[in-house]
Amino acid sequence: MAASEGVKYRCFVGGLAWATGERDLEAAFRPFGEILDAKIISDRETGRSRGFGFVTLSSEQSMRDAIQGMNGKQLGGRSITVNEARPRHSGGRGHEGDGGSGQRRNGSGNSERL
Repeated sequence: MAASEGVKYRCFVGGLAWATGERDLEAAFRPFGEILDAKIISDRETGRSRGFGFVTLSSEQSMRDAIQGMNGKQLGGRSITVNEARPRHSGGRGHEGDGGSGQRRNGSGNSERL
């Protein structure tokens, strides 16, 4: 059964060794069902793995089986964490421009404490 339009059966995979590649990730999850995508997240500046990734499977049952079968298991010499990925929210890092400092710019360009 293929994933319905808009429905994603994605697993978050954390604790990955730096040397683990997308092919390794795909091979580890293949026994649980059809893999639609396997992606390791890399640092934008260095290109180095950030130590986590996502695996998208073709069905909810495959995703559940993968979580049960892989969570806490060894991959690349490290114990990994596998759970259902949360939906990605747009907007990113909160309020743009204030850096989370609790300040805002007033009309004259000066900062004032909130």
